[in-house]
Amino acid sequence: MPDAETDWSREAALLAETVREAAVLAIGLFGTNLQTWTKGVSSPVSEADIAVNDFLEQRLRSFRPDYGWLSEESLDDLGRLEKSRVWVVDPIDGTRAYINGQHDWSISVALVNEGLPVVACVFAPMTDEFFFARRGAGATMNADPIAATKGTGLDLSRITGPKSILERISPIAEGTNSHPRIGSLALRLCRVADGYLDVAVAGGNSRDWDNAAADLIVHEAGGTLTELSGEPLRYNRCNVTHGVLIAAGAERHQRLIQALNSKPVF
Repeated sequence: MPDAETDWSREAALLAETVREAAVLAIGLFGTNLQTWTKGVSSPVSEADIAVNDFLEQRLRSFRPDYGWLSEESLDDLGRLEKSRVWVVDPIDGTRAYINGQHDWSISVALVNEGLPVVACVFAPMTDEFFFARRGAGATMNADPIAATKGTGLDLSRITGPKSILERISPIAEGTNSHPRIGSLALRLCRVADGYLDVAVAGGNSRDWDNAAADLIVHEAGGTLTELSGEPLRYNRCNVTHGVLIAAGAERHQRLIQALNSKPVF
């Protein structure tokens, strides 16, 4: 468990300043003629991803070189598994949106201690949404306290996620779904934390860097984020891939988990 005697205030101050500076770099490259390529089967990467990643790594790791590092755009050094404290980074979450000139991308960074996030930031600079949380200190958006919506009601117009999951939710929900997919998964989850959405779903195969920062922000806003099984997420393991995720206010989340587990989703 995280060290109860650590308030993480120095890390929090460093993270907030660093992410804001990284956003200036990302905005400066946004909409320019960037070199892009594909990694794996279909995951896009751009020069901006690498530039922002390098900036974040230099700044954050110079603060405490003994902290580990796990980033979507860095070669995975499994030496991180021997570290209790690890920065978990997605320099541009929603690269496809970024490349296409859309605004729904973010910079997502968390400090994980003993498998759990303790400081987190998700910043969507094009829409000026600066989400921040420190374990035990609540969550904010643009410095204002935020909270996930309460209750158990399900309104499809306030839910976003993959069609396969929405089809399972629709029989117990009202209305129709009107939310397009949000390019940044971290941003999608954080919009539950500030009450813009009631529910956000991730369809599987997300990685630590997609979820770690949003996880803390959702929980500090009074919400819950778990796998479909109801199990909480743990980070900085050998396998950094997660299954279907559900984020919602605590009561609504419990109702959804029970309903979605009443029979197989797939």
